[in-house]
Amino acid sequence: MANYTPPVRDIMFTLNTVADVDSILALPDFAHVDPGTIEDVLDEAARFFSEVFAPTNEVGDQKGALLEDGNVITPDEFKPVWKKLVEAGWTAVTGSTEYGGHGFPKTIGLTVSEMMTSANLAFSLNPMLTGSGITLLDRHGSDELRDQYLAKLISCEWTGTMVLTETEAGSDVGAVRTKAVRNPDGSYAISGTKIFITWGDHDLTDNIIHLVLARTPDAPAGTRGISLFIVPKFLLQDDGTPGERNSVETVSLEHKLGIHASPTCVMAFNNATGYIVGDENQGMRYMFTMMNQARLEVGLEGLSIAERSYQHAAEYAKGRIQGRAVGSTELSPIIDHIDVRRMLMTMKALTEAMRGLIYDAAAAEDRLEHGEDESTRSAGGERLALLTPVAKAWCTDRGVEIASIGVQVLGGMGFIEEAGAAQFYRDARIAPIYEGTNGIQALDLVMRKLRLSDGAVVDRYLDEIEALDAQLSGAGADLSDVRHQLVLAVASVREATAWLNESEDVRARMAGATPYLEMFGTLAGGYYLARQALAALPDADADSWMAAKVATSRFYAINLLPKVHGLLPSVVGGPQLLTAVPDVHLGASR
Repeated sequence: MANYTPPVRDIMFTLNTVADVDSILALPDFAHVDPGTIEDVLDEAARFFSEVFAPTNEVGDQKGALLEDGNVITPDEFKPVWKKLVEAGWTAVTGSTEYGGHGFPKTIGLTVSEMMTSANLAFSLNPMLTGSGITLLDRHGSDELRDQYLAKLISCEWTGTMVLTETEAGSDVGAVRTKAVRNPDGSYAISGTKIFITWGDHDLTDNIIHLVLARTPDAPAGTRGISLFIVPKFLLQDDGTPGERNSVETVSLEHKLGIHASPTCVMAFNNATGYIVGDENQGMRYMFTMMNQARLEVGLEGLSIAERSYQHAAEYAKGRIQGRAVGSTELSPIIDHIDVRRMLMTMKALTEAMRGLIYDAAAAEDRLEHGEDESTRSAGGERLALLTPVAKAWCTDRGVEIASIGVQVLGGMGFIEEAGAAQFYRDARIAPIYEGTNGIQALDLVMRKLRLSDGAVVDRYLDEIEALDAQLSGAGADLSDVRHQLVLAVASVREATAWLNESEDVRARMAGATPYLEMFGTLAGGYYLARQALAALPDADADSWMAAKVATSRFYAINLLPKVHGLLPSVVGGPQLLTAVPDVHLGASR
């Protein structure tokens, strides 16, 4: 079994150097949170998720979820762990205190989510989607709906789902056909079939609250005609407890490459009773509240699976004896071989860069939601909007890359299921696909986010990176290579950004979107590691952990950051070569 040790010191260091967590805890909305207890909270979370949650990862992958007589059955090992999770309150960290939550900042909640997701990605998807549903209901639900559902969802005594996709309506959500007809009592009869519903059914709680997109009669076509409904698995009785079973059926479970313990359901709604959230035809606007939070959480999945894969590979490399390293007369652990060392350093550097990006985005969300003045809230919202597609796409792509490297470090054993690395690779592969494919995230970044405030938002972010140059210069020779490479990378991203913003050729901008997002994410990663290196440098001589931070930033700058320049021709090259080969010559040809 692959062990997991939550990297609490790394997490705290990133909270302090990137997220500036002290400034967030100083906001009036968090006056009840004692800053001095944060590290204690993280230490206890680390104990829980490493000792209680992580042991379910392998068994969940092997047993998976089963459908028996229309009910989804989870592995027996999950039920006592879920009970302990709820009792310990780990799902309620960021929940509203009005409904029984702890009211901590999103930034702190995300650190707990990182540990949970690293411990067992498939299992963590249940509370993750529930958390997104909580945010949606808190912002858009009526007082009655909030009072009926929020407390139980925050505690995870009940869980929530996101029910969007249909056979002909995947990324094109506007093609949704599920119908919602108003009943005389004000509820709605929901009818239709939905696919790819994560944790759509299970046996861990006594109710499941589905958030369902559907169309009312005579609704406008496309996304403008979609409404959002709460459809509980069990209808609530007058006292608020679950009663009669609703007309919601799990038709089948998908057989997937990975995340086997997460039941992915095909669900049929047959005149099921639902309750509208907000106004008719506003469902997509409301759902984006849930989806945007989920996109950041999915980016976190990339980070979490990367951390788990990296730890597993490093431990294997320390213990696997094979060959003689250069200069050694004895057989050596493979960690002493230089190419294995290169792979492990790549895994380490990318993982720490991803953590910086994700935590910065979470801090921006806290400032958006809890800032004391409009200027702070506006700046937080703009930064979050810019970073969300990058965090989702760049981090999930890197998660797959790092999990693949983890297989490579183990060599032939990495290809054997019993060794553990293969599960991380299989589990990681879904993250670039769901919650909006990474190609969609790239289009969002290029077509919408780069032009926020006429380009001022991205300019300010790049200005911020350039402003670090003075501090890097002051660090002297220790960080001269970081400084040099960061300057070159910013220049390349500025050139690409200007070209995309000035181009009037929509197809050309779309063709450059994916390589641009990779450019931007790679630059951002170098920026966050440079900030951490500056913070670590004063203590590097006395503390080897701090010295490793400096070395990791230098490794990233020299080995990974130059990839930014190589992507520039792909960004500005236009669509001609993407379409130059006729369809008839793609795939099998004679």
